[in-house]
Amino acid sequence: MDSAEDVPLYGRDPLLRALVPRLTGLKYDERARTAREFQHDLPVVLVTGRHGMGRSAVLRELAAHYRDRLPLAHVRIAPAGYTSFSPAASDADGDVATDLVGVLMELARQLAPSYRRPFPVLLPGLFAVSSWDPGDDADRDAACLRLARLLIACHLADGPEQELRQAWAGAVEARVEPVVPRAPGGPGSGAASISRALHREYAHRYRAGAERDWYRGRFPQLTEDADPVELLGDWYHQGGDYRRSVERTLVAAFRHDVAGSYGRLQRWNREPWPLVLLDDVHLPAGRRFLDLLLEHRAMPESPEREELVVVATRLGEPPGNDPGPVRRQLADLVRTSGWERRGTTPSAGLLTVPLTPLSRDDVLPLLEAGSAGAPLHPYLASALHTLTGGHPAATTMLCSAVRAATRAGLAVAPRDLLELSAKDGRPVGEALLERLLPDRRQRDRLTLLSLARDSTAAEELATRLRLEGPEQLPANAVTDYLEQQHWQRLTPPESPLVTDPLLQKLLVHEARRLSPGPDDSRGWQEIHRFLHDHHARRADEGEADALRHMLAAGGVETVVASLAESFQSERDERGAGHWLRCLRHAATAPTPPARDWEDDRLRIALGAHDGRRYAHLDDTERCVNRLLHALWYLSEPHTEPDPDTCTAIEQELAYLSLRHPSWRVTLGQAARRWPAAARDKRPLPIPGQ
Repeated sequence: MDSAEDVPLYGRDPLLRALVPRLTGLKYDERARTAREFQHDLPVVLVTGRHGMGRSAVLRELAAHYRDRLPLAHVRIAPAGYTSFSPAASDADGDVATDLVGVLMELARQLAPSYRRPFPVLLPGLFAVSSWDPGDDADRDAACLRLARLLIACHLADGPEQELRQAWAGAVEARVEPVVPRAPGGPGSGAASISRALHREYAHRYRAGAERDWYRGRFPQLTEDADPVELLGDWYHQGGDYRRSVERTLVAAFRHDVAGSYGRLQRWNREPWPLVLLDDVHLPAGRRFLDLLLEHRAMPESPEREELVVVATRLGEPPGNDPGPVRRQLADLVRTSGWERRGTTPSAGLLTVPLTPLSRDDVLPLLEAGSAGAPLHPYLASALHTLTGGHPAATTMLCSAVRAATRAGLAVAPRDLLELSAKDGRPVGEALLERLLPDRRQRDRLTLLSLARDSTAAEELATRLRLEGPEQLPANAVTDYLEQQHWQRLTPPESPLVTDPLLQKLLVHEARRLSPGPDDSRGWQEIHRFLHDHHARRADEGEADALRHMLAAGGVETVVASLAESFQSERDERGAGHWLRCLRHAATAPTPPARDWEDDRLRIALGAHDGRRYAHLDDTERCVNRLLHALWYLSEPHTEPDPDTCTAIEQELAYLSLRHPSWRVTLGQAARRWPAAARDKRPLPIPGQ
């Protein structure tokens, strides 16, 4: 159980075992019918989530459980220009489509074997708009192979698909007419001539039937002797409004054929409804298909009501200002979806379901699954959940790394989680970042710039490190990338550069791992010293950030001296809150690389070194030193707050409250509230705020 596909999906049962069975009429893992929630008007289920939340895994599970039990199609949308086309069979993530015609072609090919007379109207339309780049043999072969597979699936041809591909390629090229010089993409262009030849070869082999009358109904202005299917191809290649009209017609043809395949006998036998799984519909081809399907379903005068169950995934969240979709959490789907069409807008046909993070209780079974060897640390599951926030991909990858380490006889402590190795031997943090941030160039930039507090500091750091590229401002480029990848929304200049906690932890850990050395200009210490200087120039406004970067650079003595000096010199009662904010923020500093620094924070917090290492400090400075190290130690996601450390925080703050003439009340309140917050891993409250 080491691969991501083999790990059970936790927390997804309301979708897999409750909602989809009620839509299809077939139970998830039993050969038994189940009552349908809807009889005619069905919602499109839109599963949303960030990278690694398990959107594709949900579709894989549905495909694996329903394949060969009902008509099923599984299509993965790819960006325009994606050229990889494998002649081999499809993989677990579905076959790839890059445009609307490709989506319809894959849906028809995969659904066709379940139908007695599959897609009589859609098929000639697909041939009429298909083409390839004249003179590009690879493009021609790929297009003809797709068409050959479609014909075989629709019972219109048999034999080896490669032989059929070659036969069609030769027959069509023999029919191609000389290209008449016209406007690019017009009816006389090379691609349009190939489409016309494809349509005529199809009409020659398969006698036209009722489908011509159906298409003629879409072009009522045509003369009796004109061919509506050929006109479909001409319009498609004219682009613009013409192509949009053709795409609308093709989706209507698809719905017409699906509705026609489910007749009285199927209804009498309560046969399950077909299931379409579409991955990544935020990409143009998927978005276009979904928009047209929803548009057709929203038309009250629509002649067909196809019973097609569609489950689609989208990266990120749908627009929050659209009142049309019904939004439900996973837990709301157990007994009923509660969906009903509200209004006439196309988006009213959507049921959106965000994938939520895994719970703490989901992590322990993942850690234990198939593990053998050294016993697990009693708080490892809690530490892993705190680190990942329940992110499924991160949780799965880290659990797999833990299981591999324990099978090798290694004891894994919470602090070791990001030091483990992935299945391919790379550091697990590197492998996980590659999964979550696919663009290597932006990932490399973010690894360094994530150490900065905000976009302004990141821009100065980028200039210092000479991070150059086609973009004018590297920090703006990386925030744009994070927004495009739906990790965050609009990023104001004063807000953190990376707002997702898991992503920030992984990037900072990778920056620390890759740091070249203490004296290198791109090293950890030099970067944090530079950022300290940047914030120090902003006086009180940047003091907390300056202290945090100094602590990250290893300048503990400097930070303690600064906090102690402020404590002893400041007399204004209002300064207590500022001092606590600086202390709290400084204590969130990332630790320096292990080769340059020894982690002795817990012993220092409990006063183990007061007599020797810190004998030169006065009582107030030693107290501030112990308090800072206690908070710094507890700020790590993997640390379990032990009673001694929490008690130390209370005692140090109480001690300081008695030694300041005007901060006694504020520090006394912090002494009572901070230990409880630390025990619960909650943010430390500032009294008076």
